[in-house]
Amino acid sequence: MKTAIVFDLDGTLIDSAPDIQAAINNVMRDVATDPFDLPTVVSFIGNGVPKLVERAMQKRAIPEYRHAELTQMMLEFYDANPATLTRLYPNVQNALLALKQRGHPLGICTNKPEEAARKILSAFGLDEFFGAVVGGDSLPQRKPDPAPLHDTYQKLGTTSCIYVGDSEVDAETAQRAGLSFALFSKGYRKTPVEKIYNTSVFDDFAELPIIIETLV
Repeated sequence: MKTAIVFDLDGTLIDSAPDIQAAINNVMRDVATDPFDLPTVVSFIGNGVPKLVERAMQKRAIPEYRHAELTQMMLEFYDANPATLTRLYPNVQNALLALKQRGHPLGICTNKPEEAARKILSAFGLDEFFGAVVGGDSLPQRKPDPAPLHDTYQKLGTTSCIYVGDSEVDAETAQRAGLSFALFSKGYRKTPVEKIYNTSVFDDFAELPIIIETLV
């Protein structure tokens, strides 16, 4: 079987920050505190919803004991509208189609809750491309632990994989898994590209099929 190509979701295939911002600001509204601007919310993204809520709470000095309550609120708000303001990055669909036509099994490995990830893929008509979807709540471990990534490509029935992501978390996950990593440079990273582990860097999904063939 051909090498599997596994993708992160937020900041990689989709620009989801506006919907995440709407959800966390609904939480902030309900606890009577100030909302966050988009760059601040982007800085919270990367380690799953519980960590995002923790970072938001720290920013607004909300007591730690409310973490479970506010995380549940965030999940409910986000699950109700996971794809209203979200957009695909340019050329994503064509890249996925090209890779699938070349016989690569495709998967998703994200720290977003699995149900929300599946809803978003379905909303954009992308669910047909992916043979496996592993979310931040699918296993006891989350990225950057490599277990979710291993689980994703094993579900695809292959032992070889290239990971595609946009962030430091994704890079660490691929590195710890011992896999090649294609870094999408227009996502939510906080660190200069040259300081992030990668096998290849691209800023347009039109380039990705060619990059994958060179890595394979």
